[in-house]
Amino acid sequence: MPTRRQLLQQASAGFGYLAFADMASAESKLASHFPAKAKRVIFLCMRGGPSHMETFDPKPELTRRHGEAGRNKGTKLLGSRWKFAKHGQSGIDMVELFPELAKHADKLCVLRGMHTDNENHPQALEQLHTGSFQFVRPSMGAWTVYGLGSENANLPGFISINPLTALGGLRYYSSAFLPASNSATLLGNANQPSAKLQLGNIANPRLDNAAQRAQLDLLQSMNRDLLAQTGDPRVEGIISSYELAFRMQGELPRVMDLSGESKETLQLYGADKAPTETFGRQCLLARRFAEAGVRFIEISHQEWDLHGGLQGGMTRNCGQIDKPIAGLLHDLDQRGLLEDTLVLWGGEFGRTPDDATQDGRGHNNKGYSMWMAGGGVKGGHIHGATDDLGVAAVDGKVHIHDLHATMLHLLGLDHERLTFRYGGRDFRLTDVKGNVVKAILA
Repeated sequence: MPTRRQLLQQASAGFGYLAFADMASAESKLASHFPAKAKRVIFLCMRGGPSHMETFDPKPELTRRHGEAGRNKGTKLLGSRWKFAKHGQSGIDMVELFPELAKHADKLCVLRGMHTDNENHPQALEQLHTGSFQFVRPSMGAWTVYGLGSENANLPGFISINPLTALGGLRYYSSAFLPASNSATLLGNANQPSAKLQLGNIANPRLDNAAQRAQLDLLQSMNRDLLAQTGDPRVEGIISSYELAFRMQGELPRVMDLSGESKETLQLYGADKAPTETFGRQCLLARRFAEAGVRFIEISHQEWDLHGGLQGGMTRNCGQIDKPIAGLLHDLDQRGLLEDTLVLWGGEFGRTPDDATQDGRGHNNKGYSMWMAGGGVKGGHIHGATDDLGVAAVDGKVHIHDLHATMLHLLGLDHERLTFRYGGRDFRLTDVKGNVVKAILA
């Protein structure tokens, strides 16, 4: 006789992308495959493709050859306008635009050999989030929650703060064919100030808590009767989702309320004033959600697609994120959370070493940088390299599939065993590829 999980998987194959079953996170939890280094992930998504040669990958040869003819007709090589220096006992190279983050250099594991398959923003962002740019697939956050569930039954397992909802962005946070409860709860959008974030319909304007409970009890008894008659896993999912929604009414607004944070904490994150206020509040909310037991938290920052205005754009962007990220790393560390929280920073690809305007850079999916911190990775470590001009990864190459495999490994999940049967095939986040980057594991 098939198990309840097998029935659910069979139902998912039959109903495709329709919302079919919304199992509570605790019910969808699978046992981890081996002891985990990380319990949760905070992904700092830099939409647009940050320039690696203006952040974590200094290119003195490119600077020396500034102004020479570029690879493409009409372009010239463009050396970085900013100085790099080594920081921490590890000597991690960092651009001068990150003075606060530089104080935490020994916490960072910089991946300089990143590469991906597509140089268009929507496709590359989708592959970054889901492992695929050709088909609708579950987000890495959805896979994480499917595998591990949430640590807090009163909160969603996957939350995206100020998500990138334009240009197909909803697909970045989707559960696709996984149970619907694994998709992200979206707070606001990328253009909404973090101070005004709220989840719609979180409170009932007509009924108090006791009346809502009585109403829900009646509805759930009817749902349970229907479940007994039909055995339909979709009804079981509805029962679970209604209960989670009821519990969230008290828990989620409390976690999102920053009024109890001290003046010193707000200053630490730069959440008290411009230009760091918006991203600072996102980072502070990410810490609060992580502390409350949310399994996967994503926050985003836009406008890294600097084909022109490179000098002004890099100065603005780094100025907005530097202090908040430094504050997040410090706060997680002092609270004992960084050890089992994997922090991931980066965008969908990098930039080219040449440009026609001499104040911008094109798209480059062949070589770029991301970094990790905490959660079982080596701190103060540089892995991989691009060539002398920053065109392509040449050493320690890490594909997006490898990044996903490594993230799941740190969470105690074997990417080859974390599968879901859909349409007659066992799917996984890494498709049929991906290798754990063992060289960066602590």
